Amino acid sequence: MPQKPYEDEATIRLKKLENIKKAGVNPYPEKFDKKQSLAEAKAAKEGTGVKTAGRIMSIRLMGKIIFCHLEDFSGRLQIVVKADKVGEKQFKFFTDSFDVGDFVGVEGEMFATQRGEISIAVKKYELLAKALLPLPEKWHGLEDKEIRYRQRYLDLIANPEVKDVFIKRSLIIDSIRDYLKENDFMEVETPLLQILYGGAEAQPFITELNALKLKLYLSISPEIYLKKLLVGGIEKVFTICKNFRNEGIDKWHNPEFTMLEAYASYWDYNDIKKLTENLLELLAKKITGKTEINYQETKINFKAPFKIIGVKKAIKEYAGVNPGKTEELKKEAKKLGFKGTNDEIIEKIFEEKVESKLIQPTFVVDYPKSLCPLTKEHREKPDEVERFELFINGVEIANAYSELNDPLEQEKRLKEQMEKRKKSKKFQPHLEANILDKDFITALKHGMPPAGGIGIGIDRLVMLLTDQPSVRDVILFPFMRPEK
Repeated sequence: MPQKPYEDEATIRLKKLENIKKAGVNPYPEKFDKKQSLAEAKAAKEGTGVKTAGRIMSIRLMGKIIFCHLEDFSGRLQIVVKADKVGEKQFKFFTDSFDVGDFVGVEGEMFATQRGEISIAVKKYELLAKALLPLPEKWHGLEDKEIRYRQRYLDLIANPEVKDVFIKRSLIIDSIRDYLKENDFMEVETPLLQILYGGAEAQPFITELNALKLKLYLSISPEIYLKKLLVGGIEKVFTICKNFRNEGIDKWHNPEFTMLEAYASYWDYNDIKKLTENLLELLAKKITGKTEINYQETKINFKAPFKIIGVKKAIKEYAGVNPGKTEELKKEAKKLGFKGTNDEIIEKIFEEKVESKLIQPTFVVDYPKSLCPLTKEHREKPDEVERFELFINGVEIANAYSELNDPLEQEKRLKEQMEKRKKSKKFQPHLEANILDKDFITALKHGMPPAGGIGIGIDRLVMLLTDQPSVRDVILFPFMRPEK
């Protein structure tokens, strides 16, 4: 059976590797003293000596001259290797040994070719890493999503715009950190392995600590730990961390995702609103240069202040259902094939009929109390709580509260939540038997100041600000089903 061209190429490269070693050359040296990036070299004046390195992206042999394009993190630059400059022996070694994909270090002088292309006239070169597999045949247009996600290293080589997305992601996270620190927030770390999980309604991943024969959970939220720090006197605190939720996978969900959570003592959810909209406006300007972005051909304006609407008013306005009338709620629930309390029906109608219509940044406020066990009761509406969710392009980006700091009320609500779960058909004893965090209640009994808190989904925010259609496009290594 004839070999595939890809296999032939790999075989050829292995033979080249053998010859390189026989010539006494180390194909994988320990280091290279790179003095300039390719961009810095390109910006240097003609005649300037440079020492740089990168991956070979093209090779063109013209008699006794070799033209190559190198690429590094900063950009691309041409190098020119001439037999009369490097010597016949070294010239032949280059032609016999190097392929597209190899890493090479070069020393030389900057000059412009007859066509005006800024280049390096190579005096010395060094093989830094021999690539044993070629780049995809059409590396400049790698489009197979499956390959791109599984082999992100090829995606980054083949599609320069992908690298730009992750540069922007890094800038977004750095900007969030800078903004919070400028506002006197302290960054901390919280455990990812937890004996009890809490802080959100989600199914956890279960693992085990062999040393203690102890069942543990991967964190679904850092909330409880951060509130304990408020008790301890750290007045403004935040973390940017991984959370893990053993639930669905789609374009907005990955089992492992990045979250910002921040809490400020003596604030309420109105203060958190201002912080949030100012932060997002700043990020939009920093990433796109303006407050209005274009996401998947939809214009979204991040200019503060954002729209505010009550959850019940939103249901009436967008779904045409009056949440104050039980008959209307039951009728709509029947259409949706859903059973539950009035508050649960309100939540369901909102999810199914309203969320997708909230395109511009919108704070949805004042949710039913029964749905929010960690949230302070509304100061004017005792059946509601002081909570907002921020929706953009029909998707939840942030969730925030005036935090409940009454220990007796908190204990009562968590116990009610436990009882409610036990009566549910979805109750899973192996997950939820010990859900009440007694140490959290003990911490609250020592006194937690009034506070506002927020969680923001970093991945979804990056999607919006970089105009990417799927969360997989903004996570370097998204979860993928194993190949058979």
